[in-house]
Amino acid sequence: MTVDLDACIEHLYSGKHLAEQDVKKLCEMAKEYFSQVPNVIKIDSPVTVCGDIHGQYFDLLELFKIGGQPPNTNYLFMGDYVDRGYHSVETVTLLLCLKLRYKNRLSIMRGNHESRQITQVYGFYDECLRKYGSESVWKMLTDVFDFLPLAALIDDQIFCVHGGLSPSIDSLDHIRSLDRVQEIPLDGPMCDLMWSDPDERSGWGISPRGAGFTFGQDISEQFNHNNDLTVVARAHQLVMEGYNWSHSGNVVTIFTAPNYCYRCGNKAAIMEVDDLLNCRFTQFDPAPRSENSSQAKKVTPEYFL
Repeated sequence: MTVDLDACIEHLYSGKHLAEQDVKKLCEMAKEYFSQVPNVIKIDSPVTVCGDIHGQYFDLLELFKIGGQPPNTNYLFMGDYVDRGYHSVETVTLLLCLKLRYKNRLSIMRGNHESRQITQVYGFYDECLRKYGSESVWKMLTDVFDFLPLAALIDDQIFCVHGGLSPSIDSLDHIRSLDRVQEIPLDGPMCDLMWSDPDERSGWGISPRGAGFTFGQDISEQFNHNNDLTVVARAHQLVMEGYNWSHSGNVVTIFTAPNYCYRCGNKAAIMEVDDLLNCRFTQFDPAPRSENSSQAKKVTPEYFL
């Protein structure tokens, strides 16, 4: 069961969502492809690394204008394609189409919002009902989420994960051995990879999110040392400038949803990694639009699910 990916990409670029039968074929193709992909995907530089998108579809198109259109630029997306924004369906289906069309040029990983439980609360489920009249498309796409890889490794040096580290994981081999094809558990190593955050305090701490942990500089330094890594690149956390270095350069956070929830006023950023592993950040503002100005949601400024 296949779909014309070029036709789907053209349709999505026109601002329209795919027909349900095309989503079904796309999801079958995606599951077949990702079932053969390891938990930790290997990526060669140069590559442009992106954080959360959260259904801000027109800002994703703006990202491509700034960073370069696929397949002319290599991309890695670190999860959270859906929820919060108003165009999650278009966002996640476009990224799946681009991934399957340009397999060696674009990579996507799982985030904590690529989950059945979370998407029933933060907008994606309701958006699917509104656009398709049933929950069938939501079911198809959340089934695909179970197959997405958990992490990526750029040139064996930059470890990319949506959330952060886990007290249950010392090595990349441990991540490689996890059974990922499931709903994100409420606790344990897979949950921690999706939910954890760096913190100024040392050691492991209780996360205010209610899932995952906080981890200090001593933890990230030890993890990088043990695995011969240069840096942990992650998303998951709103940072007002779009990127933020922490833990004396052991961790970098990248957030790629500008003016998050259409009200936070933050910049977005992408991290361009060249073939010498130099990292350059490009910030950008939201794409011009007016349709969302009256639909802003109230959000908590410090931590976001």
